[in-house]
Amino acid sequence: MSVSTVVHANFRGNAREALEFYRSVFGGEMAAITYRDAGSATDPAEADQVMWGQVASGAGFRLMAYDVPAHTPWDRGENAYFVSVRGESAEEIAGYWEGLSEGAAVVRPLEASPWAPLYGMLTDRFGVTWVLDVAPGGGAG
Repeated sequence: MSVSTVVHANFRGNAREALEFYRSVFGGEMAAITYRDAGSATDPAEADQVMWGQVASGAGFRLMAYDVPAHTPWDRGENAYFVSVRGESAEEIAGYWEGLSEGAAVVRPLEASPWAPLYGMLTDRFGVTWVLDVAPGGGAG
């Protein structure tokens, strides 16, 4: 028996844009079902928003997302969670970092740290904070 954990990020009206962005960074396939597609649109203005979406890549990256309807309370909060991406090589992590850094605020630059050959933290343009690192024992260069 095995269990997998997937980050499910909640947005207010821009889940599709976020999913498309993450697909451009990590590759893979994107799927999105709108409230209209599911027959669950309670507000015509939100009918084309994402009720369920995900990006999944062959490398193992997976993220789910949806648009929280206006009638449901939602607050992105501050430091509510971090998404951690750990890779085996510096090249892999540097590529993800480069993609995610478009419009992002760097919390900690991507560089060697006492606990990992390469480590960095940034908050992307959607307000999601990402921690990227190379697994200890992985190549730093």
